[in-house]
Amino acid sequence: MDDAVRQALFEGRAGRHEAAASFGVEIDANMHAKLWDNPCWFSYRLNYLALQFNNPVYNHIQQQLGLLRPEFVVLWSLYLSGDSTLTDVVRSSGFPKNTLSRATNKVHGLGLIDRQSNHEDQRRITLQLTDKGRQAVEMVKAMMIEHERRMLEELSPAERLSLSEIMTKLVAASSRWPQVLEGE
Repeated sequence: MDDAVRQALFEGRAGRHEAAASFGVEIDANMHAKLWDNPCWFSYRLNYLALQFNNPVYNHIQQQLGLLRPEFVVLWSLYLSGDSTLTDVVRSSGFPKNTLSRATNKVHGLGLIDRQSNHEDQRRITLQLTDKGRQAVEMVKAMMIEHERRMLEELSPAERLSLSEIMTKLVAASSRWPQVLEGE
């Protein structure tokens, strides 16, 4: 085993016995290996936790609003940041432009957003949340906040602040990470 793998496994195993014992559910060998014996522990655990939020939340949104995840992502982006272009929404969401373009067309057709052309550049379209769109977001916002709170209740207030600081550092550093890996 090379030094990089050894170091990654050492870091990834920190606290695993305590965490594994408190899961409260039977973990099969495959899941155990991915969570606790994985040299890419950070990215796997981060994705695992994100799915624990995303899957129930977006299932609920689909049941309540009839919207798929990309469609709600457009609404949520406009709710948080105000009027934006599709390019802004794409940049902040990680979804492909064609996916969000289709989603934008659907939510526009449902009357959840408006589109305004820029007088100086007709190609630049600004997306705006309508009152109906704002009501749709507010209908599920409390559920989203509560679900995230449930996920964080294992942490003390100090641990939550530390986690927020750590996540902030990683988000800030992410702009320096390569978007294409060597050998691709």
